[in-house]
Amino acid sequence: MAAVAAFGLLLAGCGDDGSSGTGATGEGSGSGGARTITWWVMKGTNPDSTAFYNEVKAAFKKATGATLVVQEVEWADAHDRLVRAFAGGGGPDVAEIGSTWTPEFAAAGGLVDLTGRITSSGLNKDLLPALKDSATYDGKQWGVGWYAGTRGIVYRKDIFAKHNLKVPTTWAELQQVVKTLKTKEPGLLPIAGGSSYAAAPFVWGAGGDFAKQENGKWVGTLDSPQAREGLSFYTGLATKDGSSSPGAATWKETQLLDSFSQGKSAMVIQGNWTPKTAVEKNPDLKNKMGAFAIPGKNGGMAPTFLGGSNLAVLKTTKNADLSWRLVQLLTTGDLATKWATQTGFFPSTTTGMKTFTQSNDPLVQPFAKAMTEAGKNVPNAPQWGTVEGDKTLTQMLQSILTGTPVDAATKKASDAIGKTLNSGG
Repeated sequence: MAAVAAFGLLLAGCGDDGSSGTGATGEGSGSGGARTITWWVMKGTNPDSTAFYNEVKAAFKKATGATLVVQEVEWADAHDRLVRAFAGGGGPDVAEIGSTWTPEFAAAGGLVDLTGRITSSGLNKDLLPALKDSATYDGKQWGVGWYAGTRGIVYRKDIFAKHNLKVPTTWAELQQVVKTLKTKEPGLLPIAGGSSYAAAPFVWGAGGDFAKQENGKWVGTLDSPQAREGLSFYTGLATKDGSSSPGAATWKETQLLDSFSQGKSAMVIQGNWTPKTAVEKNPDLKNKMGAFAIPGKNGGMAPTFLGGSNLAVLKTTKNADLSWRLVQLLTTGDLATKWATQTGFFPSTTTGMKTFTQSNDPLVQPFAKAMTEAGKNVPNAPQWGTVEGDKTLTQMLQSILTGTPVDAATKKASDAIGKTLNSGG
């Protein structure tokens, strides 16, 4: 999911009810006549989307008396469609946007500042800090987290039990588990592949970061001693301890999941939606999986990236107050919990997360606790989406995993990050 750009991102024709919708330029902006607003939502996150959309439309009608038109949008086209809407109108009133897009769109002047509405509603006190940060730019909040996910380690409980392995609680213990599995289960990859999202907890866990602001400019910081320490440990699991294969260095996250689902790896760093997907791919795994938070260097939980979607009101709307009511409806209460449950993701509020952090499901609670207690966001820079689009982090990891020294790879990546974040375009 870029934040959820990793989920996948084409406008799928008309609204789900066959209406093209009037959106920001439509009827009902004022008090006279029927009021209608349009919501763009990304396609594919919820397999039972039609039933959910109908429920939202009914709830919105009951709460406001207004009509909601829902239009599904494919992630692949969404960014450019929204940019065109900012410039020329004709877009939605409310849109789901990837969390890493929010600073970019806010800086471009495309969104309504929701700070006052969020504060007066009290919602600001309930939002998870990392998700609140993802919607904040220049000290103001331009969206509200709708749903999110985080990563942890999904593992084969049966294989751990076979070799009397305990869930690791430190980096040293994780390294020892990798070494044991490499020796005793030579037919399996201890941990399959590598990705920027999987590496982030180790960068942060060692006290490093991807970038910081100095004197009004962004500076890439993956070449700091702390970031290099975390990356050296993470990539060293593969290059020194044999946690993965050289070919897996270029695998996509779907391929990492396939490796685990097909019984070719004992552990995989993946999102909280992984267990459900893995069982769908291989029902034999149903009672053979466990999950644990990525451990901190010396204990506890390492900070973990939260990727997800925010809901934002477009500047071109003619009814910002009504649009805000929809945002509230979707991000609080039963509808927020229902969406999270159906999609396998989590809601964005502390209140909404209680159901999941208190869950007895061992494949849910570890992820939920990591999200609420150790969630962290990537640098809140307008051009961070470009960094991800350029695959700067992916290419850095692939180069390290295929032989480039950590110092050289991180220097190149840091320079590229600084240049991109300061480009302004």
